[in-house]
Amino acid sequence: MNSAKKDRIDRLAATSGGTVAHAASATDVDAATGTTSAAPTTVADAGRVSGGEGVSLLASAWGRLRRNPLFLTGAAITTAFVVLALLSPWLAPHDPSAQLLYPEIRQQTNPIPAARPGFPLGADWFGRDLLSRLLVGSRQTLFVGVFATLGGLLGGLVLGILAGAFGGWVDALVMRIVDVMLSIPSLLMAFSIAAIFANPSQLTVIIAIAVVQIPVFARLLRGSMMAQRHSDHVLAARALGVKKAPIVFRHMLPNALGPVIVQATLVLAVAIIDAAALSFLGLGNPDDRIPEWGQMLGASQQYLAGYPHLAFYPAACIVVVALGFTFMGESLREALDPKTRR
Repeated sequence: MNSAKKDRIDRLAATSGGTVAHAASATDVDAATGTTSAAPTTVADAGRVSGGEGVSLLASAWGRLRRNPLFLTGAAITTAFVVLALLSPWLAPHDPSAQLLYPEIRQQTNPIPAARPGFPLGADWFGRDLLSRLLVGSRQTLFVGVFATLGGLLGGLVLGILAGAFGGWVDALVMRIVDVMLSIPSLLMAFSIAAIFANPSQLTVIIAIAVVQIPVFARLLRGSMMAQRHSDHVLAARALGVKKAPIVFRHMLPNALGPVIVQATLVLAVAIIDAAALSFLGLGNPDDRIPEWGQMLGASQQYLAGYPHLAFYPAACIVVVALGFTFMGESLREALDPKTRR
């Protein structure tokens, strides 16, 4: 028995630089036990997890997103919308405020010029090219939606950080304010805020929608930061004597922003719809020389019975763009949330 053990130790010592098992054959018989050994395993492979190397959360989420048709559809719609909005001044075939066909309207009984070469969607009641107004209006819609979302995000970050970092009476006070704001329907609150201003404009629409979105971000960030307060890395930083500000801004906040950023894509779709609603109600920019989809939709109501296409085009643009951002947001939330992974 001692000789058999000595031979086994000698074999292991001789092969320690290359293989752990006997290198001569993949099916050697162990002299001590009489069992058959498995195929040789290199020292470099020892301890390596089978199935490949691990991937990060973002890489794993991207792997699921690029196979998700809902995300690809939303990304395509969103990308097309952003590109058209940014390039609209150069893509528009005519000046959106130029009344090019107005002389024809005055000479004929037909108040709305139909589609024709150079005017593929026709013109409105002032003879302005409808396609050019839709393209330029996309830029104004994107401008309002993005800045309203950013305003709500910044306000929500302030309240969420205060509630999630300090807790106690600060948390209770902030959450009661948030609860009061959430108890009022969002569109009604936005309408009330926009009606306060004497001169309606795009800025008033942005402010009204941003205030409405603040409690959404504040509540979500507060919940994420409360979960981070009891995590191991935060407890370790406190045990080492790290001050509260570095703990909040270096450890808690970066790890709590993921759900908030995902929510921003969903809120952007809501902001576009709310902005169109306020413009439809006459609380947006009153100057129709600068087109905006909600404004165009509201102004076309007097011609809805005879010329429904004037309302259909801006309404379809609003719905499609909102769906694009919604598809992206829902797909991102499913990809990043461990509870919804499939």
